[in-house]
Amino acid sequence: MSNQAQKLAEIVSSQNAGKNAKTKFIAITSGKGGVGKTTISANLGWLLAQKGYQVGLLDADIGLANLDVMLGVKPEKTILNLMRGECGVEDILMQLDKTFYLVPGESGGDILKFGERYALERFYDEIKKLDFLDYLVVDTGAGIGDSVQTFLNAADETLIIATPDPAAITDAYAMLKVLSDAPRRLLMIINQTQSDREGEQVYEKIAKVAAKNLPNVDLKLLGTLPRDNDVTRSVRGRYLFSKEIANSRSTARLSEILGSLLRLMERGMLEAKEGSGFRGFFKRLLDQF
Repeated sequence: MSNQAQKLAEIVSSQNAGKNAKTKFIAITSGKGGVGKTTISANLGWLLAQKGYQVGLLDADIGLANLDVMLGVKPEKTILNLMRGECGVEDILMQLDKTFYLVPGESGGDILKFGERYALERFYDEIKKLDFLDYLVVDTGAGIGDSVQTFLNAADETLIIATPDPAAITDAYAMLKVLSDAPRRLLMIINQTQSDREGEQVYEKIAKVAAKNLPNVDLKLLGTLPRDNDVTRSVRGRYLFSKEIANSRSTARLSEILGSLLRLMERGMLEAKEGSGFRGFFKRLLDQF
């Protein structure tokens, strides 16, 4: 076992001592690519960790896993290796900061299928070691594919990212429609806006159509994020704007959005999913197949 793996194994073991499985799973998605979903996922996770929570980032963008690129790290193993039984949790978990971790995904890998029950149970035993995390931010793929819906259905909370672009608005509504089979609350962030009012108008347009046609959807606006050159530079430079440019407009606004999200949680408005912790989360995922 490498020094890094040994260190992470010790962290996992010590953190799990007497820990109840109460991890909250927040899925972040979008109707189309290019709206800033992955950037928001990574920076929201960082800001959450700065509040003292143990936070993990799961790259669930099957076919285009790229959180590692954005964060400037090179994982040797991914969750696909863990599912195949080729390694343990400590071999894939990457510590980015004191309480901030990456669970690397696999580009092009089908991480939601098992060939045998034994492998599945072995995976469940491994993944529950991550129950020391308070939150897992799940960066899903864009669009309305089956794998994306699977993660959204298993999560405690779903955040949909849209922009003022007409195609993004149309695709965001398509996402709402796909998720409207059963009553649920969905949260929305309007990104890359010229003004707060523009973001509010985009949300109002989507919400009006949803209220008329999708009675099962309780849509709420978490906030808007401005078009910001600091964010563009951070993506190109592969760093977190919320970490390196703590006084930027986008950092301040994303902090406000996080505060709104946490207040919703603290008021007990999240519906508890059946089965807690990582075993419960992945069981909800895999039971859909």
